[in-house]
Amino acid sequence: MKIALYQFAPLWGNVSGNLKKIESTLCRHTNIDLWILPELCTTGYLFNSKTEIGSIAESFPGGQTDSWLMSITKRLNTSVVMGVAEKCNKNIYNSAVIFDNGVHIGTYRKIHLFDNEKHLFDPGNEAPAVFTVRGVRIGVMICFDWIFPEAARTLALDGAQLIAHPANLVLPYCPDAMVTRSIENRIFTATANRIGTEKLSGRHQLTFIGNSQVTNISGKRLGQLSKDREGVLIVDIDPAEADNKSINQNNDLFLDRKPELYRLN
Repeated sequence: MKIALYQFAPLWGNVSGNLKKIESTLCRHTNIDLWILPELCTTGYLFNSKTEIGSIAESFPGGQTDSWLMSITKRLNTSVVMGVAEKCNKNIYNSAVIFDNGVHIGTYRKIHLFDNEKHLFDPGNEAPAVFTVRGVRIGVMICFDWIFPEAARTLALDGAQLIAHPANLVLPYCPDAMVTRSIENRIFTATANRIGTEKLSGRHQLTFIGNSQVTNISGKRLGQLSKDREGVLIVDIDPAEADNKSINQNNDLFLDRKPELYRLN
């Protein structure tokens, strides 16, 4: 599978502008099987209130971004995992949507909300899911989910070969933590982060750390972008490598687990 990560600074509050920016980049690259884009990449990240983010959140199915994703993935014969602000009934979610060749494969709603996100979004209430895209089993988690090893382990136990990880990272140690997530699950991970700085009413400010990366099942970085420049990272992986959980001839990562001895609550 040829995967591509697009790292950029979204235009705050400008869904149409961000879709045009993303489309321009996607159309410059051919034969990509899977694109992974940052968290909330159509809206920007910092908002004053749930009402403010709710005014530009979108429904799936329906809405501008849904129609655009159906069109662009069909036209380019590709698949996309990207972060969006999702409106569903009275709830607003920090979500990732998965589209392949014109079809909406599924949606994951972020479970672990970070800092002020708790005032803007409703938390997802379903376990991280694995989606089959082009014969590859792709697990999805969003940004701060990374700090909870249970999220990645759940996806690995459910058969994921690759974790697609849209993110708006500000904590500097996350890229290294994703190396560990790959090692402890023998799974590929692909973190698509953003760059730039956003300010909230001149008070709260965040600077995003870039460093989008892909890691293999041994934790080796197969590529990493800079901390502050826009760019595209393209990596070829063999997802079947993640099906082998053997560490050596005597140890298997999953067969050696002792879940009956672990404290899970």
